[in-house]
Amino acid sequence: MDLLELRKELDGIDRELVRLLEERLKVCGQVAAYKIETGKPVFDRDREKQKIASVKELAHGAFNEQAAEELFAQLMTISRRLQYQILEQHGRKTESGFTMVDSLKKEGVRVVYQGVEGAYSHEAALRYFGEDTDVYHVKTWEAAMTEVENENADYAVIPIENSSAGAVIDNYDLLISHENVIVGEIFLPVNHALLGLPGSTMEDIQVVYSHPQALMQCSQYLNAHPQWKQISVENTAVSAKKIIEEKDCRQAAVASQTAGRLYGLSVLAPGINHNKNNVTRFIILAKEKIYTKDAGRISICFELPHKIGTLYNMLGNFIYCGVNMVMIESRPILGRNWEYRFFVDIEGNLGDSRVQNALHSIAEEALHVRILGNY
Repeated sequence: MDLLELRKELDGIDRELVRLLEERLKVCGQVAAYKIETGKPVFDRDREKQKIASVKELAHGAFNEQAAEELFAQLMTISRRLQYQILEQHGRKTESGFTMVDSLKKEGVRVVYQGVEGAYSHEAALRYFGEDTDVYHVKTWEAAMTEVENENADYAVIPIENSSAGAVIDNYDLLISHENVIVGEIFLPVNHALLGLPGSTMEDIQVVYSHPQALMQCSQYLNAHPQWKQISVENTAVSAKKIIEEKDCRQAAVASQTAGRLYGLSVLAPGINHNKNNVTRFIILAKEKIYTKDAGRISICFELPHKIGTLYNMLGNFIYCGVNMVMIESRPILGRNWEYRFFVDIEGNLGDSRVQNALHSIAEEALHVRILGNY
């Protein structure tokens, strides 16, 4: 047989496969109708395990067994998504626990940030809520989260990712250990300067202080001066404050020029971050589970069974429901070696049926899922 004949034979087999697929989906629709009447969940993990085992026994040879497993895993995933759609059309929705509001309250509120005056978080808070807002600072990001939980502050402002240095991974972990939700975001351009005492020169510098992210964002400039020792502190503005308080001309700080003016430091070198389009995304956290009617981004996290293909199938829920994923980040799960928690941002609103369908699918299939906010 030549190639053309072989392709004709494959075409015939494929037509039969499509016919059988549509027949199978028709029966799946009837299964969904039964589950609507009985209230049974769509996802039955034990049933799927049994099904996979039985179809593998029908195949001949190790390669065909693996192929049958992969094929039927996808067929059952498609079946679940069809059933979720049918259930959603009949009013079966997943309660998110969130309440929609017209807008966030910004007047007469109290806002907490990490660091000291002049920190980028301080600037982000004032830009988001207004210059006259009652803002105050605490020493750590976790302390800021706790202030909101304890209702000492209405909102907290913390950084979550930077266009140069990537995710602020510690804050992803804090989103899990605290019950606050994301209700807003603001993108703040970051322009780091090398700051020193008035009258000091570049030749005086021996030690440079700043936040680890800022040191990373300025690494090309700083590493060109190998004689400088780089030391991390909890905040860029803290480093500026340290320089003016200790009055040591051998010390310099990497911080904003705003912080330099606030603490009376001189700019030894402006704009030392190598990415001139450097931007940090800050999230706004509140205790109450609310979202605005025009919110367009949803953050979730989930944990999966530690098995081949589970992440692929989970992300497929977004594709099949027409939901765009804009970010994914993973973090190790404490006490479970080599297992990870995934953080995902998607476009959409909790009131959108496509989003509800995708979240319903994920809620049934993940070991644990949590909506971190819609903003």
